[in-house]
Amino acid sequence: MASVQQIKRRITSVKSTRQITKAMQLVAASKLRRAQTAAEQPRVYSETARHLLAQLKQQTDQNAHAFFKERPIKNRTLIVITSDRGLAGAYNSNVLKKLVEQLKKDSASGVKTKLFLVGRQAAKFVARLKDIEVSGVFQDVTEAAHRNELRALISGAFDAFNADQTDSVEIVYTHFISTVTQQVRIKQLLPITKPETEEKFTPIEFEPSVGFVLDQTVLRLIEVQVFQAMLDGFASEHSMRMLAMKNATDNAGELADDLTLVYNNARQAGITQELAEITGGAEAMK
Repeated sequence: MASVQQIKRRITSVKSTRQITKAMQLVAASKLRRAQTAAEQPRVYSETARHLLAQLKQQTDQNAHAFFKERPIKNRTLIVITSDRGLAGAYNSNVLKKLVEQLKKDSASGVKTKLFLVGRQAAKFVARLKDIEVSGVFQDVTEAAHRNELRALISGAFDAFNADQTDSVEIVYTHFISTVTQQVRIKQLLPITKPETEEKFTPIEFEPSVGFVLDQTVLRLIEVQVFQAMLDGFASEHSMRMLAMKNATDNAGELADDLTLVYNNARQAGITQELAEITGGAEAMK
């Protein structure tokens, strides 16, 4: 059994750790409120953009724009969104697990996969994998990032699609539903998919031409979806970090209580032993 002094040092260490995790929990909660607002406000616009893209595909010639062309998938590009920092619960591991599942499917189907990685956690993980082509790594992407900061990421993936170097561009991210519920998703960005419903849209007249309108709008509407995925990822990261730090704080408190009980029992046993020794010595002197 550990000595009284050792137990006392452990109690001090656990309480110190508890203060740190509590502070991290409060910081994450503060960031979560801002990130949640940032993710929820443009969501309607993002969904409308996706709906409009599907409508444009349905009502125009399938070959009117390169982003509409569907072809057999021999090469796939995945944009993977993780965080730069750890201590966020299962946030990063869930995304990376989904990535590994997709890589295994592509390997079994003979599909070559290229990756664009957002966040240090994805970069560190993929660096340990074999035979994986990484086209770009982006770190320190802030929550206030303007789309220009993501231009290299988006342009790299989309230029590869236009040049027939990849047949599908998809994004792996965590969709923020609520503080306690997040869902890892793989969303196809290119080629633009058909409408999910058979709804008949009002015919659209294009001015000055179909090609001009598509060139000006399609890339912008897809950028909106990428940026929305980034915002969802930030909100999910802070939510999971807050919950992880709360659990760590609670566990540290319980451990400190248990150690305090052990410490008190050890002290009591020591005092009892000393009293017994004193009493035994007194009896021996009679």
